[in-house]
Amino acid sequence: MKISPWPATLLLIAGAAYFLPQQTPGALGRFAAPPEAQTQVAPLADPLPQATRALFGQSRPATVQIDQLSPSRSGGLEGGLGTGFLISGDGEVMTAYHVVDGAQLIRVKTLSGQVYRARVTAFDNAADVALLKIDVRRPLPFLKLAASSPRIGEGVLAIGNSGGDFLQARIGRLLRLGARAGQADFPQNTLEMSAPLAPGDSGGPILNAQGEVMGVVSYVRVNDEGKTITSYAVPVTRTGPLVQALEAGQKRDVPAVGLVFDGQHDGATSPSGGVVSAVVPGGPAAAAGVRGAAYDAKNQLTALGDTITAVDGIRTRSSNDVIFELRRRQVGERVKLTLSNGGKSREVDLGLVAKGSINYNQ
Repeated sequence: MKISPWPATLLLIAGAAYFLPQQTPGALGRFAAPPEAQTQVAPLADPLPQATRALFGQSRPATVQIDQLSPSRSGGLEGGLGTGFLISGDGEVMTAYHVVDGAQLIRVKTLSGQVYRARVTAFDNAADVALLKIDVRRPLPFLKLAASSPRIGEGVLAIGNSGGDFLQARIGRLLRLGARAGQADFPQNTLEMSAPLAPGDSGGPILNAQGEVMGVVSYVRVNDEGKTITSYAVPVTRTGPLVQALEAGQKRDVPAVGLVFDGQHDGATSPSGGVVSAVVPGGPAAAAGVRGAAYDAKNQLTALGDTITAVDGIRTRSSNDVIFELRRRQVGERVKLTLSNGGKSREVDLGLVAKGSINYNQ
């Protein structure tokens, strides 16, 4: 689980580590946890307020459950669960990108029980939104995207699949616009809400009183007991640049170098910086000679990996700083990393590539 600069913890709701560079294994599970391990979910409001119940009934047929199979670090496949919603009658589905990132098989299940195989047609990794396409024989119900930006204080309705529930309702209020995650590898400028969301709700719609989608569920903030404090969604409007880019079929990945960071020692070395746990074979960092941690025959840590103390001369005191600096750049650019190891400092020059081109499951 990633620890944010906030007093509580930020947790990707589908539990997918879709960022670059990735954290150490176990810091944040790559796919959705089983229901018994998920973040606690508040009971459904039963009965829902009459107006909300009507809105839920109208919108629910256009939302879907998303199941996916992706490669695991052990070499096999493991599954994940998320939510999505139709934005056109001919089978366009919008969801959170981390729900489908790296998936070998994506299945979409509708309220009527129909199951479709889906393919990713467009995505924006940094924004955590993706478009899928399913082949349908007849028009399906769909949701309209909001025409304008939301207002603080208005009620919100979420529909999702957390806690073992199938396409159920969660309600709350919009608390803040333009919320910053406090971590470089989470989507920024999101909608902050009081709706009690959890793993399995990722990618689901956030609806206003008119039944329009104003956000795509992305992550939550939880307390020490694992209960949701606040939820966050990526804002979408029908004429916004994000939606227009997705509709045009653009695939926007984040820049990557192929590093896994050591969360336990992050920022705790002298000098402080982002401590490298592992270097992905075949990636730019490996080619540049960046070193990961060393282990003995019993898998006991014998030496820390390189500590990244600067990116292009800009001081980095943690892995979050390193990720922030890399995210400011574009795929194809070159960067210079300043590394510290064993009291010695050195610099390496390497190019940034698309995160999807690196196999982190080796």
